[in-house]
Amino acid sequence: MSTQFFTKLSQNYLELLKDDKYYDTTIEVGEDPNVKIFRTHKNILCYRSPYLRRILDSNNRNNNTNDLVHIRLPNISSEIFQIIL
Repeated sequence: MSTQFFTKLSQNYLELLKDDKYYDTTIEVGEDPNVKIFRTHKNILCYRSPYLRRILDSNNRNNNTNDLVHIRLPNISSEIFQIIL
């Protein structure tokens, strides 16, 4: 039972990476002409990455809205960031 649950949960997280409707954060990585934008979810980023949590916390202090958050990380390639995600 629990194995099936965790398998389904893992599949749901993978589906979130492909979500183009309910995301609340975009992360732009790389430099021209190799820029890629990832659509992500603040809650997951905050709990999975202390680094991204600090960035998002800083953004919340500077911009007290619930609008779409955009983060730029030009010093990381899209290939590496895909692995990180």
